[in-house]
Amino acid sequence: MTDTATLGLYGLGTMGSALALNILDKGFGLYVSNRSAKAVPAFVDEARDEGLAERLTGSDSLEDMVKAMPAPRAIILMVPSGRPVDSTIDTLIPLLEDGDTIIDAGNSDFRETRARTAKVEDAGLTYIGMGVSGGEDGARHGPSIMVGGTPEAWDAVRPVIEAISAKFEGAPCADHLGPDGAGHFVKTVHNGIEYADMQLIAEIYGLMRYGRGDTPAEIGKVFEGWDDGPLGSYLVEITGKVLQATDTETGKPAVDVILDAAGQKGTGRWTAIEAIRMGRSASIIEAAVAARALSSEVGVRAKGEDIFGACRAAIDLSDEILHDALLVGRILSYAQGFRILKAASEEFDWSIDMARTAEVWRAGCIIRSVLLDDIASAFRSDLPEGELIFAPPLVDRLKAASLALRKTVCAAATHGHATPALSSALFFLDTMRHARGTADVIQAQRDFFGRHGFVRLDGREDQHGPWWDDAG
Repeated sequence: MTDTATLGLYGLGTMGSALALNILDKGFGLYVSNRSAKAVPAFVDEARDEGLAERLTGSDSLEDMVKAMPAPRAIILMVPSGRPVDSTIDTLIPLLEDGDTIIDAGNSDFRETRARTAKVEDAGLTYIGMGVSGGEDGARHGPSIMVGGTPEAWDAVRPVIEAISAKFEGAPCADHLGPDGAGHFVKTVHNGIEYADMQLIAEIYGLMRYGRGDTPAEIGKVFEGWDDGPLGSYLVEITGKVLQATDTETGKPAVDVILDAAGQKGTGRWTAIEAIRMGRSASIIEAAVAARALSSEVGVRAKGEDIFGACRAAIDLSDEILHDALLVGRILSYAQGFRILKAASEEFDWSIDMARTAEVWRAGCIIRSVLLDDIASAFRSDLPEGELIFAPPLVDRLKAASLALRKTVCAAATHGHATPALSSALFFLDTMRHARGTADVIQAQRDFFGRHGFVRLDGREDQHGPWWDDAG
């Protein structure tokens, strides 16, 4: 921290403990407490075992921690989103003084963060909503950190946040991206892209496994090779590892003993909801969210197989075709995510720097990939219509690889393999490459049944069709 700020952390769960150790490891002093007081001495012992307890002060309660901290204070909350955050803020406000800062480092809904910012600032304090990505290992050794909130508060905590963040070629993967809920919204969209990327990878795996008959280990080796190229990324890397892992109890491939029902904590769903609300397509993310929801209906799917019969016939798709299909899907999922960020930035007057956001994601976070360098560079250039997919380097890749996506989706559909995210990626690309689509019919229908009017090609607005002539 700076000479005038004291840092505290409340919430010593898995992520909170990891982040606290990271802070101590970087040479900063830290006060900690937890709702259950017994977690505090256990954490102090853990810090002592790592030789990090010298700058650590533990307290039995949040109230005691605040009293022990010299003002001004900056207190990081590592508590579950929702009511626990509000309850902790309500406890903190009467304990703090002007100039103190509350930092919510959980996965909070950005709308709640906006309301909390106003509430905390009205009390004479400052507030930060901070998205942290990278899981437990990232929190301990360097996460990607997306900060939103009071600019003055960022200035006070910037040294510690940059120090504990991941680094890409020496540059911190952390930055203040806008006021109030901007940081948490960027993290939400990050997670939406994460959902899409994971679903795209799973679909490619499914085509290899059930369409080509490859073993998990064979597929894992392919992903391992793909990680050394344009698909290089954290998710491709770990996919190669998990597919080559063996279950120690049964000796089977580890993936074969896992129930195919994927969990979700809500951030992907939030991304899809906000995209729809703002009128921006997030078809790939929406498909990924829907796929997770359907995956949970294990019994229903089993009954469906009984009624309709399983239909996953053999396909003839090479590694090269599947590689390129995944590459196109990934580029388009990033593009949709940034379209959502741009729309929200305009609506809430956040002025999010898209290039800087891409740079913050280059290390430490779950969606880090080699593509993000090209994406950051694209946003620093003159993008046609402001669209990422129109950036020359990405256009070249999309043109070269889009046929592979089309072949993959066609083969999957013809042979009974469900590929919702890949299919949605193709739908998005095909829509964006045609100047005139089919919404003219929809507008005509709306005018016919509801007299909603339409815009003519000559620019005249609020026009009606000839079907209303007889009605006057």
